[in-house]
Amino acid sequence: MSELHKFVFDGLPVRGMLVRLDEGWQELLRRRAEREPFAPEVRTLLGEMTAAAVLMQANIKFKGALVLQVFGDGPLQLVVAEVQPELAFRATATVAGAIAPGAGLGELLDLHGRGRCAITLDPRDRQPGQQPYQGIVPLRDTDGARLPGVAAMLELYMRQSEQLQTRLVLAADEHAAAGLLLQRLPATQEDAAAGEAFERIAMLGATLKREELLTLEAPTLLHRLFWQEPLRRFEPLAPRFACNCSRDRVRGMLRGLGRQESEELIAERGAVEVGCEFCGAQYRFDAVDVGELFTPGRNQPPASRSVQ
Repeated sequence: MSELHKFVFDGLPVRGMLVRLDEGWQELLRRRAEREPFAPEVRTLLGEMTAAAVLMQANIKFKGALVLQVFGDGPLQLVVAEVQPELAFRATATVAGAIAPGAGLGELLDLHGRGRCAITLDPRDRQPGQQPYQGIVPLRDTDGARLPGVAAMLELYMRQSEQLQTRLVLAADEHAAAGLLLQRLPATQEDAAAGEAFERIAMLGATLKREELLTLEAPTLLHRLFWQEPLRRFEPLAPRFACNCSRDRVRGMLRGLGRQESEELIAERGAVEVGCEFCGAQYRFDAVDVGELFTPGRNQPPASRSVQ
């Protein structure tokens, strides 16, 4: 079962979280494979980003979606992971070219220094005119060197945007996506002893191997890493795969296009078909559906349904 464990070190200025996405991650990959499976390099990157996005959402008190995006100028055009406050997640990637075996973050998204990571916080109760909060960092360190992976990218983001010392360890394969997050508490940034405590625990976290992260149960993994530290775990949370696409959302998109353009699409194609990039659901609107959509007073949804 997918689980997220929060923990603290009693008397020390460090908090942590451990997540492993099992069945939800496998469901996401299964739905994608029905169309076209991801290359292993893309799957790994997407899995690490999904695990990281779940950790980051669980680390903040925010009533809205956290959206982690990486976009750039490589064969992988865009990677997106979105997590709701209840830890419902979805993720997808857009491939624009051939994926070289063994390609990492830089080769996939940052060939010429144009790659960017954006984290968006989009509140559910956003007021009219209110814009979501967004922070953006490049996929290169301050010296211009390519970042080695998703963990380094997000550690840079937290250091530059949030001024928080953070250590991340991430891994993903076809069975699971997992991550460990360790973070120094904000109120202790000027405390030298607190800094030493965080560095010690972060060094222990960095010894975690990929296979351990993907396969070991949380109690075993945390005991192996921190058996000499005063660690206290809380009740686990249960992340899950879920998509909030709907026929009503597609209807709203068609209304935004306007009647003339929607009818032109019908005339050209016979029907408007929209597929969700996250979950693979297909929504079909024929001439009758579009006519009803723009008929005043028609509030009932049309008869045709989504096909999955």
